Amino acid sequence: MQITHAHNTVSNFKRFHGRAFNDPFVQKEKEKLSYDLVPMKNGGVGVKVMYMDEEHIFSVEQISAMLLTKLKETAESNLKKPVTDCVISVPSFFTDAERRSLLDAAQIVGLNCLRLMNDMTAVALNYGIYKQDLPAPEEKPRIVVFVDMGHSAFQVSACAFNKSKLKVLGTAFDPFLGGRNFDGKLVDYFCAEIKSKYKLDPKSKVRALLRLYQECEKLKKLMSSNSTDIPLNIECFMNDTDVSGKMNRSQFEELCADLLQRIEMPLLSLMEQTQLKVEDVTAVEIVGGATRIPAVKERIAKFFGKDVSTTLNADEAIARGCALQCAILSPAFKVREFSVTDAIPFPISLLWNTEAEDTEGVHEVFSRNHAAPFSKVLTFYRKGPFELEAFYSDPNGVPYPESKIGKYIIQNVAAQKDGEKSKVKVKVRVNTHGIFSVSTASMVEPVKSEESEDVSVETEVESQDQRPLENSSDKKGDQPPEAKKPKIKVKNVDLPIEANLVWELGKELLNMYIETEGKMIMQDKLEKERNDAKNAVEEYVYEFRDKLSGPYEKFVCEKDLQGFSALLTETEGWLYEEGEDEAKQVYVDKLEDLKKLGTPIETRYQEAEERPKLLEELGHRLQYYATIAGEFRNKDEKYIHIDEMEMMKVEKCVSEVVEWMNNAVSAQAKKSLDQDPAVHSSEIKAKLQELNNVCEPVVTQPKPKVDSPKEENPLNERSDFKPEDMGEDEKNSEMPQQNGECHPGDQNPISMDLD
Repeated sequence: MQITHAHNTVSNFKRFHGRAFNDPFVQKEKEKLSYDLVPMKNGGVGVKVMYMDEEHIFSVEQISAMLLTKLKETAESNLKKPVTDCVISVPSFFTDAERRSLLDAAQIVGLNCLRLMNDMTAVALNYGIYKQDLPAPEEKPRIVVFVDMGHSAFQVSACAFNKSKLKVLGTAFDPFLGGRNFDGKLVDYFCAEIKSKYKLDPKSKVRALLRLYQECEKLKKLMSSNSTDIPLNIECFMNDTDVSGKMNRSQFEELCADLLQRIEMPLLSLMEQTQLKVEDVTAVEIVGGATRIPAVKERIAKFFGKDVSTTLNADEAIARGCALQCAILSPAFKVREFSVTDAIPFPISLLWNTEAEDTEGVHEVFSRNHAAPFSKVLTFYRKGPFELEAFYSDPNGVPYPESKIGKYIIQNVAAQKDGEKSKVKVKVRVNTHGIFSVSTASMVEPVKSEESEDVSVETEVESQDQRPLENSSDKKGDQPPEAKKPKIKVKNVDLPIEANLVWELGKELLNMYIETEGKMIMQDKLEKERNDAKNAVEEYVYEFRDKLSGPYEKFVCEKDLQGFSALLTETEGWLYEEGEDEAKQVYVDKLEDLKKLGTPIETRYQEAEERPKLLEELGHRLQYYATIAGEFRNKDEKYIHIDEMEMMKVEKCVSEVVEWMNNAVSAQAKKSLDQDPAVHSSEIKAKLQELNNVCEPVVTQPKPKVDSPKEENPLNERSDFKPEDMGEDEKNSEMPQQNGECHPGDQNPISMDLD
């Protein structure tokens, strides 16, 4: 659709989530897009498109919601049931703002996102859950490195696998290196060549440039499997001019030398972070479409000194990992237990003002590659409300212009009755979505403490089900069991937290988007019904026209044929002119008008097809019942048990149906094929049913059971019988046999055990 509707087809929008319109990345991307980007009222990125013949501006959250709506409909169509829960993948380097924006998009559609899952974690789950040979939990884990180069980004991660669990040790990335960069190199090369050879500038026309991108992507794929010269040919490229060129793999690699050099940097970064050596890595798994480029594969293999593995589906690995995670989180599926511990990609710190001399306190709450999900409890001593500011500790390592995450104001804090500072416990966490938050705050009353520190830190680890588990570090201040302190009664007072996040839609705007999306879904449904009605008319016209010159030709008279053909042609012309964009009911009425003429012809054809078969079947049944009646009259033993009156009913019914059938055949013979039939298939079926209902119960009557006479057994009747009283012949004939031999000398009867 993109080439024919370039200005109204939105693509490559995932990276606009959570960014301001004036973001340098957005402004740079804006130049490459075929559609218009505009600023929203809240400073975010908006997309200007035509919808329902009117100009609309949609936020990037709404655009993603439209995509999710389509995916939801596709899933529901295949599953034949509603879909509400999902797991959505995000690049590992997505910041909090980008993740929250994507969650808003899911909320607009009404999807319950169980987890935002990092791409590389999803790949690792897909790899590990099927492995039966992983080391036991107490053994040394297996280290696997996953490398993913997709359309627009390059991501790597190292994971440690034990039986039924995986832990992400570290991640690294180049967010601006992907398959599209290689396509861009080819496009630039051929643009220059076409300009010098044909005096045409592809970059001056969007449609021409998109076609060149499409052909260059095909060329790149062909070069991945072929090292010879590959031609590039585009017909009617610009100004009705055909263009051509060629490229081979070695030229391509030379062209992309600077891109290929960038591959090693994330790999080096990963090994430094995780303190791993190349020999510690058991396997290197590659996924993503761009890893099929031989030079990319060679660079990765050379770095690790081993062949890369391609056991995973390069295009589906992430989606499969998300599906497995969704199944694990859903109660509707039974999946073997598999624990997933993710890593935080960027270090996160907290900043606050101390009460002494207006100085600032800073504490790094989560280091880079810290396990996630995870919670920590910070204890502050304060006399009044205070503010915490969360930010990324290393702004240069974040591919996002804003290092701040948000500000959190802990409200309703007051000094103790004696004027001393109150103890305030603040829980900070990174949840399963990879999003940081100050989740809860509480004031402990009363507090008897002589500690002078401004803040102390306690830790809570979160398991997969998000239930906090107390770490041993929570109990640092405990006394040994023998020195018990007197119990002091305290109460925790929950404190409200006001969060001011860097990127947040707000409830009013979110509700408006939800309402708009609902209206558009309904509009899509109505539009689909309208299109289906239009397509039904078009389909009927083409199908009937073909059949009128084929199987239906004999079943319509010349006059009706000419009139109906003219109507079909007229309807076809109407469809492509004034009937191009009519309401659903107009198409429904049009189809009804056509069927008034078409249905009788179709019925005559179907009747002519079915009638002979049904008459033949009826004839066979009549013959069958007539034969039985004849055998009954001839005193056949098989039927002598049937009552005379019953058989007379059969004979009468057969006679009546034969007469009806003869009349029907005679009447039909006088009709031509283009006339309505004298007898319909439904009537024949009814007669056949009537015949079977009357005759079948009579002719299938079972014979009455007769008790067989008892056989006289002299052996049983003579109680004083002895074998020696028998003659030799009687002995041989009457005595039991075993194994086919007679035993005349046996004095006792033989007993046999039968299984």
